Amino acid sequence: MDRTEVGALARSAVDGDAAAWKALVEGLSPLVWSVVRAHRLSDADAHEVYQTVWFRFAQHLGRLREPDKAGSWLASTARHECLKVLKGLTRLTLTDDPQVLDRASEDRTPEQTLIDSEEEAVEAERIRRLWQEFEALGDRCRKLLRVLMSSPPPSYLEVSAALGIAVGSIGPLRQRCLRRLRARMDARGAV
Repeated sequence: MDRTEVGALARSAVDGDAAAWKALVEGLSPLVWSVVRAHRLSDADAHEVYQTVWFRFAQHLGRLREPDKAGSWLASTARHECLKVLKGLTRLTLTDDPQVLDRASEDRTPEQTLIDSEEEAVEAERIRRLWQEFEALGDRCRKLLRVLMSSPPPSYLEVSAALGIAVGSIGPLRQRCLRRLRARMDARGAV
């Protein structure tokens, strides 16, 4: 079918001419099928896309600005519908393994996403306050705790050599520094 014939049939179909509609479907079906088959869908999915394309065409027929380009519109719509189906198929996992079917869904609901983001914000604020209070500790405590937080953790001999603190004093000093930090956090209600 040439464009002028398609345009004339489309305008007639808009006006309610059943014969024009039938001629459009018969004349442009091979085009729609060629696009659908090119996407290698299953027979069921291909027929579903074919029907959806013609349904959408019927819905939009009266709004086509260029009725003579109805073939292009159908081909484009067929391609989009095929891509939708293919995208939906990537979410499916075909399996006969019962353990996969028993696995909890990895998709999070919008509610869970919101709850998680709120929890992350609370945790980020708690960490920010912790570092704020850490920076308010005395210089000796900050240095000791920073060295002890190193990865991999240094031995007490290495800490003693680096900071000039007796090995036997490192543990008690660490405890006092952490108690001070905890007290500062408690006082601010940041724990």
